[in-house]
Amino acid sequence: MPVFTVTGDVDPFLHVSMTRGETIYCESGAMVMMESGLDLKGQMRGGFGAALMRRFANGESFFQQHIEAVRDGGDCLLSPTLPGAMQVVDVGQRQYMLSDGAFVAASSKVELKVRTQSLGNALFANSGGFFVTETSGVGQVVVSGFGSMSELEVTAGKDITIDNSHVVCWDSALRYEISITTGQSGGFIGNLINSQTSGEGMVLKFSGNGKVYVCSRNRESFRAWVVQQASGR
Repeated sequence: MPVFTVTGDVDPFLHVSMTRGETIYCESGAMVMMESGLDLKGQMRGGFGAALMRRFANGESFFQQHIEAVRDGGDCLLSPTLPGAMQVVDVGQRQYMLSDGAFVAASSKVELKVRTQSLGNALFANSGGFFVTETSGVGQVVVSGFGSMSELEVTAGKDITIDNSHVVCWDSALRYEISITTGQSGGFIGNLINSQTSGEGMVLKFSGNGKVYVCSRNRESFRAWVVQQASGR
């Protein structure tokens, strides 16, 4: 199986070591360098319908890059679109849901499938609208987050609440729901006001047993700050 290694502390590369015959796939434009034994092709993984669904689900490019060790083994370097950390996640016994723009690369036996989610989560969670991406198969998937990343463990009876803009991916066995406040009561209007005054916006509440990966930066807040600075306000 290809070996994924995150190298560097600040804006790291994803180093991939492959033996002859092995294949990985990655987000379009992720390839930085590859050795001569490897070939790069653009493909619609899973066909037109699957590619279209993934495009709507989490903003992936319609065509993905496939890198195959055709002539010999070799190494390549990949990088995500946004600056920040990456995490190599094992899938098989555990599968994961991916937030918008989190996918970087995966081994060939890992599939990204699209499933529907509840109306509330579709409207408010930053996870692909009515569709959300979930891994299947066995291997590894690499995800990225804006800023640094941290692994959180959710255990039964100890639910956690996370600003949805900081969620990168989570164990698909976890239960999750969207909320507009971190409070427990107050009614819809009261919760909406609290959400705005606290500056937290939408949050995701996770329960059950499993892992959640979070990033330190909120890309939407950063984008708004850049626009504000550019406009001189």
